[in-house]
Amino acid sequence: MSDLPLALEILLQTREAAERILARFEPVGSASYFLDSEEGLEKLDAICMQLIALGESLKNLDKVAGPEFLERYPQIDWKSAKGMRDIISHHYFDLDAEAVFDVCKVNIPEMIPVLTQMIADVRSAEGK
Repeated sequence: MSDLPLALEILLQTREAAERILARFEPVGSASYFLDSEEGLEKLDAICMQLIALGESLKNLDKVAGPEFLERYPQIDWKSAKGMRDIISHHYFDLDAEAVFDVCKVNIPEMIPVLTQMIADVRSAEGK
């Protein structure tokens, strides 16, 4: 990886997006919450914006670090994380609230410790 500082910046932004998703998801008890009120729709919109940011960051990380970097952390389905960005961006009106709920409930909490490890690994490679 040639640009460690940029990779680190992208990873920090990605983890921040994941943490924001969890913070916004906190009051959501079920997928129907997203659709049952204006407040729920606002939460869905806010979470989706962060999912787009997260997916875009992962795509940028591929460009900076190469796809093999993410492959070193196989416990996360990176392809699906990047694909979620595309689905939300290009098919927002067909969005499945249940899928967003599941991603927030299961995948994002699993991703944060992995991102934290990736950040530590890049910092170690930088000699920080």
